[in-house]
Amino acid sequence: MTFRESCVVRATRLVEARCSVSEPSGSSGPDGPTGPELARAAVEAALAKHRAKPPRKAVRDQPARRRGGYTGPGPDPRDPQLFGTVLERLVKQRGWQRPTAEAKVFGEWERVVGADVAAHCRPLKLEQGELTIEAESTAWATQLRMLAGKLLARIAGEVGHNVVKKLHIQGPSTPSWSRGPRRIRGRGPRDTYG
Repeated sequence: MTFRESCVVRATRLVEARCSVSEPSGSSGPDGPTGPELARAAVEAALAKHRAKPPRKAVRDQPARRRGGYTGPGPDPRDPQLFGTVLERLVKQRGWQRPTAEAKVFGEWERVVGADVAAHCRPLKLEQGELTIEAESTAWATQLRMLAGKLLARIAGEVGHNVVKKLHIQGPSTPSWSRGPRRIRGRGPRDTYG
């Protein structure tokens, strides 16, 4: 007798004992069996259904299916992943390598060009491969123009090739009232402050 069958037998005896207290044994209602006979019939039907199922055999060629619970000792896709690994996979799947490299120029400017150069200039914009850099003085703008080749090589080494193709270096900016790439000659802003 298996463990499951012994549990069913015990449950049947318990139901019979409880029903014999409330009803005299052997009594049947007008609609069919009641009390212990009904419990015994339900248990026998459940056992017959259980015996009718074919036994499950494990196939050695196919991996076992897991239904939740704990994973085994080996790697599993459900194991926790490092955030950097997941983010890197997402960037590759979505094709965000170029925008990520462009953002790296601005976000890690000091590491990309070096601390001494980054202390005297800052990147302003990157459009169509041309990086605009603003120097803190005209002397530093001249110095950066002479270092343009080395700066391009360092940027390419840090963020990748063809992200920054050309440098546009400008000196410190003064307030300007002109907007856009085209300007009209005129007298300028004149006395607008008083």
